[in-house]
Amino acid sequence: MNSPERTLRGSEGTVTEERTTVWERPERGTRGPSPGHSRTRITEVAVRLADAGGLSAVTLRRVAGELGTGPASLYRYVVDRDDLLDLMTDAAAGEIDLSVPLTGDPAADLVALAVRSKEVHLRHPWLLDVPPEPARTGPRGLDHLEYALGALAPVRLPGPAKLETVAMLNALVAALARAELGSGRTPTSRQRAQAAYLAGAARDGARPRLAAALAEQPGGEPGEEPHVRFERAIRRALAGLLRPAT
Repeated sequence: MNSPERTLRGSEGTVTEERTTVWERPERGTRGPSPGHSRTRITEVAVRLADAGGLSAVTLRRVAGELGTGPASLYRYVVDRDDLLDLMTDAAAGEIDLSVPLTGDPAADLVALAVRSKEVHLRHPWLLDVPPEPARTGPRGLDHLEYALGALAPVRLPGPAKLETVAMLNALVAALARAELGSGRTPTSRQRAQAAYLAGAARDGARPRLAAALAEQPGGEPGEEPHVRFERAIRRALAGLLRPAT
């Protein structure tokens, strides 16, 4: 559990100390032996474990074992598993190429950024299982946010609306990446049962609009590539998000 604060007891009574983020703390504590690892190395190992076995495969004990040390040694670098998730998420954000020059076309720039972000999600599916928290944004995540706001610079929207647009775009990218990852898997018996139920509900005549919608080809033309559907969905969302409020 990620405790936001800790309790200290001294001669003057009990004092509550607010917890700081992993980004605000030194690389490691000043006490103890010389550092044998680094946050960068710990993060690399955690990401490798998650890529191979999903987020559930990442524990402090498992990471320590991969590093050939005990879990206690990792507490010099991170407070708990939430710190580790923060580091992993930020490392993944750092894989999004932000060196691409902005064109001045907000929609085009944000679609291109969304495509690059989706590629990272497909490369690291465990990202979709990380509990979303506003405070999880680290230095590379802030760089991503700054870049997205740069793309939105020509749009006549207030700052909070621009931040909301970026947040909604990120959520849509994650949702579409999850759908794309799921489309290549064999449906489970439960998923097949749900699909059969939906098809039966559409055939019973009580829901003609649903039947008509399901009768059409999903996502455009038959055999359409996933990236084409992805970009179309992002553009459609941005068409509304970038429209100034009246």
